[in-house]
Amino acid sequence: MALADARALVPGLAAFEHDPAADSALQLALVRACARYTPMAAPAGDAALVLDLTGCSAALRLSPAQVAADLRGRLDRLGLQSRLALAATAQAALALARFDRAQIADLPVAALDLDTETHRALDRAGLRTIGDLAGRPRAPLVARFGPRLAVQLARLLETEDARITPHRTPPPIRVEQRFAEPMMTVAPLLDVVHTLAARAQLLLVERGMGGRRFELALCRTDGHVAALTVHSGRAIRDPDEVERLFAARIESLADPLDPGFGYDLIRLVVPELEPIDEEQAHFDRPDAPGDLAPLLDRLGVRFGPDSVRRFAPRDAHLPEYGAALVPPNAPSGEWPRPEPGEPPLRPLFLYDPPQRVSVLAEVPDGPPRRFIWHGKPYRIVRHEGPERIAYPWWKHPHGGGPTRDYYRIEDEQGHRFWLFRHGLYGQEARDPAWYLHGLFA
Repeated sequence: MALADARALVPGLAAFEHDPAADSALQLALVRACARYTPMAAPAGDAALVLDLTGCSAALRLSPAQVAADLRGRLDRLGLQSRLALAATAQAALALARFDRAQIADLPVAALDLDTETHRALDRAGLRTIGDLAGRPRAPLVARFGPRLAVQLARLLETEDARITPHRTPPPIRVEQRFAEPMMTVAPLLDVVHTLAARAQLLLVERGMGGRRFELALCRTDGHVAALTVHSGRAIRDPDEVERLFAARIESLADPLDPGFGYDLIRLVVPELEPIDEEQAHFDRPDAPGDLAPLLDRLGVRFGPDSVRRFAPRDAHLPEYGAALVPPNAPSGEWPRPEPGEPPLRPLFLYDPPQRVSVLAEVPDGPPRRFIWHGKPYRIVRHEGPERIAYPWWKHPHGGGPTRDYYRIEDEQGHRFWLFRHGLYGQEARDPAWYLHGLFA
């Protein structure tokens, strides 16, 4: 139901934004955890797991029912509600759990997972459960509803098994270099990093991936391990780029690396991967501007990943909250764009706080004609508006502040300003104040 209707029934109801990425991460974590029972585990849809326990009972010394009981207990301890079912095929088990039935014959025809029209036609024909379909000849059903019905029905009746494709997390990219004689200085370290990055590049190309994070472990002969980590704003796998990032990271260290009695092992791991496409950059545009990503990566390595930020649009009602500082590689939406040929909707520069100005208008609730700012008068020759912006009623049910009427104006010199009247005349204020909120380029 709608959130407003739900809160009318339960005033204290807590509501949270849906986070599909977090849901998917939790589902995959549960799949990996089920490796204690079987290597054949996979996600099914958005909220289900399927496990193939064939041949696992002897190794586990547990029957399938005992595995289900153990799994249910672990999910309960995690605070997750679950419905578990056992069947000879994955499709049958999923259907029993989804519709909370004990017998396959009691499953509704919706368990066939066909289109809505087929389900409706079966219901009109009086065929409402899988048991109603089980004893009927297949040929008339296929002629009427298509061959997919027969395939799905056979899988639910456990006469045909569609094998699952297990989810296996690919191992992280890991390359290492051992030395017969310990490396006593850090002078050749970047050469070793380049060599390891070149070997890692071959593995990344095979997977069609690039690295977003690279971790370097420097193992000394006395057991001490120094760890260096660099982040990239985009997926990379070029050894030269990886070497430059580590060179900047080493230069930024407050305490220089101490090889002690020497490094006998150096390991490079790429734990964070991202798909990357092969492309010929700027093949048809030799004069295209350079990519800023390498510069941003070096700045992030030298000054810290939290020191480099950019502005991104934010879904906020009030203009002063319409932008946020985010990392360079963070996803963001598009800025509002005017119609072709129209001036910009919002100024590039906003004052914080807005500047108080004196305004002369023909009528109290009309557009401005003149205004004085910092003692200098401006005569307005063009104006657009008003654009009325009120405080969000869903956040401030009792009123969070006066309504704003914004005007885009232009003076005799061609300068463009963004002014607003703070408060509705005669309703929210007897003499509303005017403010300059921004300047157009």
